[in-house]
Amino acid sequence: MTERDINRRDFLKLTAAGAAAVAGARAIQEANASSGAPHGEYQWVMVIDQSKCVGCGYCTYACQAHNDTNPDIEWNTITRTGSLDDKNVYLPRPCMHCEKAPCVEVCPVQATTYRDDGIVMMDYDRCIGCRYCEVACPYQARSFNWEGFTGVNPVVPKWGQPEVERRPRGVVEKCSFCYQRIDRGLELGLTPGVDPDATPACVVICPVGARLFGDLNDPNSEVSQLLATHDSYRLRENLGTGPRVYYLPAEADEMES
Repeated sequence: MTERDINRRDFLKLTAAGAAAVAGARAIQEANASSGAPHGEYQWVMVIDQSKCVGCGYCTYACQAHNDTNPDIEWNTITRTGSLDDKNVYLPRPCMHCEKAPCVEVCPVQATTYRDDGIVMMDYDRCIGCRYCEVACPYQARSFNWEGFTGVNPVVPKWGQPEVERRPRGVVEKCSFCYQRIDRGLELGLTPGVDPDATPACVVICPVGARLFGDLNDPNSEVSQLLATHDSYRLRENLGTGPRVYYLPAEADEMES
């Protein structure tokens, strides 16, 4: 027999392939099953008002600056989806931070996990670059870091300053709801969604107030009030993923001309 040297990373990629495929299918089949995500004191959600979004891209630039991403990677995308009474309608898309996230289900090394506040986190030290999470995500919210980013970030300092370390080559990246701002803000007694320093950068930078953020466990939070009084929808929620990003659909009489 011929011996081959297989390092740990390659071995895990190979042996996890079958398990990932089965787990991904099971995540969809169990759409109505209860989530394994813990529920803590806070449950952070984002609300995006499509009547207000003008597609300026400020949220994308702020995200790239504060999270120090490669210019070729966008954790937050903006897509023009059509028009309403000759007014453009846009769909901003960060990570959905699903309550039952397929990416968590398929990860063979527990590099993707739930926080008890609802944020779906990446452990870049554990990630082996198998990309199963990227394939499993129904929202195309993940990006593979093909090359190490060592150059100058072109959106710094105009759109913000880096707040987290750059990720290494060979891992999958995604939006984290700017957890670092949330955690730091709570330690300082600030309220995420109210105080800018404790709120995701994309929400803070929006010049038209199209994004809101807050605690769904708090019935008095702005996000709770909005969702209680306005029609809303979530992307592909028929899959049972339980997205924590809600959209207020565009209404022509509320849109900018």
